[in-house]
Amino acid sequence: MKREIAIYPGTFDPLTCGHEDLVRRAAGLFDEVVLAIAESRSKSPVFSLQERIDMAKVALAPLENVRVVGFDGLLMDFVHEQNAKVMIRGLRAVSDFEYEFQMAGMNRRLYPEVETVFLTPGERHMFVSATMVREIARLGGDVSSFVSPHINGCFVARGWGKAVA
Repeated sequence: MKREIAIYPGTFDPLTCGHEDLVRRAAGLFDEVVLAIAESRSKSPVFSLQERIDMAKVALAPLENVRVVGFDGLLMDFVHEQNAKVMIRGLRAVSDFEYEFQMAGMNRRLYPEVETVFLTPGERHMFVSATMVREIARLGGDVSSFVSPHINGCFVARGWGKAVA
C-alpha cells in the first residue's frame, strides 16, 4: 500500500496559528505530514532549532499523523530522506506567490518526482506571519491570538509579549 508523505518545510520561528491551520488541512489530505523545521542560521531565529521543534510538538500533538523533525541542509535532500513525494507550501497573499512559484520551479528541476502543493490558511489567519508575530512580541505586544498558548508562554518566558490570564 502506498503511503503519501507530505513535507511542510519552514523556519517556524515561531509556529503561528496560520501554520497550524495549514498543517491541519494537510493532515486531512495526506497519510503523514512532516513539519520540517529548518535550522536557518542565516535568518538568526529568536528560538533555537530545538526550542522550535519542542514548541511545534506541543502545538501539534493532537494531530496523530503529523511528525515534527528538524533539519539542516538542502531541503530536497531532506524530502528524499523522508521518502516524500509532496511538499506543502503556504500562500497568504498574492505577494507570496511569485517567490513560492520560483522555488517550486527550482525544486522541480532538482527532483522532478516531487510535487509542490500550495495551501491557503483560513481567512482569519491570512495576514499572520511569523515575522510580524516576532516584532509584536519583541515590542511587548499581545501575540496570544496569533500563536498557541504554549508558544505565547515561550515568548513571555523570554521577556517578550504579554502574559494572558
